[in-house]
Amino acid sequence: MSTPAHVAIIMDGNGRWAKARGLPRVAGHKAGVEALRQAVRAAGGLGIDWVTVYAFSSENWSRPQSEVSDLMGLLKLFIRRDLAELHRSGVKVRVIGEREGLQPDIRALLEEAESLTKDNRKLNLNIAFNYGGRDEIARAVRRIATDVAEGRLAISAITERTVADALDTAKIPDPDLVIRTSGEMRLSNFLLWQSAYSELVFLPCYWPDFTSAHFEEALRQFRARERRFGRVERDVVSSSA
Repeated sequence: MSTPAHVAIIMDGNGRWAKARGLPRVAGHKAGVEALRQAVRAAGGLGIDWVTVYAFSSENWSRPQSEVSDLMGLLKLFIRRDLAELHRSGVKVRVIGEREGLQPDIRALLEEAESLTKDNRKLNLNIAFNYGGRDEIARAVRRIATDVAEGRLAISAITERTVADALDTAKIPDPDLVIRTSGEMRLSNFLLWQSAYSELVFLPCYWPDFTSAHFEEALRQFRARERRFGRVERDVVSSSA
């Protein structure tokens, strides 16, 4: 199996990384930002075209207010400090997730990141912010229902493609590989529709400890698998011959 075109990452374990070192949770999040920088740089060198990272879920708002404030501050710092470098490196940034209700300064930063990098082509970086897979699907259903109600779409014309095109990830290829750190083995409401046929790799390291070596190990596991997409082995062999 070749290198995946699209890798999605659940960056898990920042808080536990900090706790194991007797540090406040925000220290883990800061270390996680540095790990993200390294992962983006590594992706370009590994021949990956698309990277999607789970930065902040719609459920994360229920965390203590102090931690949420720290995370918002880190987001602002990441965009202000790293956006210029991402742009110079040819990275195109796209943000997926619900933007309604976000603070105006946060929305402005997200829009600035997308606007500045929209013409870049070297690497596509999708940031899932205020994102939840179920919420995304529900919003897509509402969009489709509105089109039906207003006469733009017939019910009989609704297909899987119709749904995919109504998601936040419209025109983004489904992830070939989903990586989750920290040893947890679940998707946690991340890309539920899109990961239907993704290969899943669960790594025991906490996200702040994630290095290019871990990235390469995940790719090694990916290449060792056979993706059948519901077909039997002989069909896969014949279609790839």
